[in-house]
Amino acid sequence: MDNLRAMREAKYAAAQKRGAEAPTRPKAPVAPPLASTVKRATPAADAAAPAEGLCGHRNMSGRTCTREQGHPQKSHRYS
Repeated sequence: MDNLRAMREAKYAAAQKRGAEAPTRPKAPVAPPLASTVKRATPAADAAAPAEGLCGHRNMSGRTCTREQGHPQKSHRYS
């Protein structure tokens, strides 16, 4: 067991030494956001929006809840 511990400590020390010797890399320049990448509403996005008065909660498969907005039930009904 003592040999294993010594090997592990030697590996840790070598890794620490390598990390300290590594030169720091400069950060890549970041381009400013383009004005054309502004998110715009599309007809498809409007169709995916929940109807007025419905909960609209989505489950993992993308189905939406058809109960009324602010329903007291803990569970959702998906369609």
